[in-house]
Amino acid sequence: MKAHGILIIGGGLAGLTAAIHLASEGLDVAVIEMQPYPHHKVCGEYVSKEVDPYLKRLGVDLKVFGAVDISKFQISTLDGFIIETDLPLGGFGISRFAFDQLLCTRAIELGVTFYFEKVINTAYDNNRFTISTKSNTYTSKIAIGAYGKRSVLDKKMERAFSDKKQSWLAVKSHYKMADFPDALVGLHNFEGGYGGLSKTETGDVNFCYLVNYNSFKKFKDISSFNSNVIAVNPFLNKFLENAEPIFEQPMTIAQIAFDRKESVVGHMLMCGDTAGLIHPLCGNGMAMAIHSAKIASELTLRFFNDPKYTRELLERDYKKSWSKEFSNRLWFGRRLQGVLMNKTLVSMGIKSVGKSKSILKFIISKTHGQLIS
Repeated sequence: MKAHGILIIGGGLAGLTAAIHLASEGLDVAVIEMQPYPHHKVCGEYVSKEVDPYLKRLGVDLKVFGAVDISKFQISTLDGFIIETDLPLGGFGISRFAFDQLLCTRAIELGVTFYFEKVINTAYDNNRFTISTKSNTYTSKIAIGAYGKRSVLDKKMERAFSDKKQSWLAVKSHYKMADFPDALVGLHNFEGGYGGLSKTETGDVNFCYLVNYNSFKKFKDISSFNSNVIAVNPFLNKFLENAEPIFEQPMTIAQIAFDRKESVVGHMLMCGDTAGLIHPLCGNGMAMAIHSAKIASELTLRFFNDPKYTRELLERDYKKSWSKEFSNRLWFGRRLQGVLMNKTLVSMGIKSVGKSKSILKFIISKTHGQLIS
């Protein structure tokens, strides 16, 4: 049995950020992640600059590592009508292959321990957590769940959404395209879903889309779906005709849940997508994951440093802080997706918004936060 002060289940953006923050304050932190780095993940690979000052404080400067500076936002209707505006804060384009590796390297510099195993069970008793994998058992005073959108752990912890059949599928691939603008992130609609386009640090373009499974299952594979559905949007058709795929096969994730989730389960603090998943159209999931790790880390530090700050207070404050920062964004994202899944509403809405870009900027602002430091 291996003991640590803090165990983090999952080494994505939220888990790695929390590990860096806590280790930089001298705490004993271990991360349990299924796959060694680097590896690709299904992700929009656009992160809002709201987290830039905080990342720099942690010793992570995305620009130094080649992240693409993004300042323009573009959206198109199914019939190819396009509007474009400036992003209020802007963002960075960087692949998860590079971003996660960068954060892992920084965490190791600070003394974080990594175990590359799959967690199969968690338990809490007598003020300590016991985390089990197939081959090892770990204990800690604090546990942070940052294992992503969906896991067998959710079912074992009897989280409500884990028993529901979900209807969303996400598909991601990288492409080479010579004339795709560096500074642009785009959101493009098609029947049954929508997808994002933006450049990564390699100069390749990430195309990641979300589709309702009922629309997708009518076709035998991704290639057929792309040709028969996605290519109906003239803008996406032009992209697919002129872009060269890099991956041998696109990456996919099924059973994506956008249901409400609890931010504390079994005394474990949940971060990132494990606590709540914002609809990809909002382009802010990566920043939210990082911000949630900041909140969890600051409260955890108080728990370790202040004897009067009990676990009960820690959990209460994390729930309140998480809700204050993210609940409105998630609510707005759900409503916005409802509009985008109605092709009549989205066509009328985008064409109306095209006459007033201030409305589009307002929509963007409702799904993004302020600079955090």
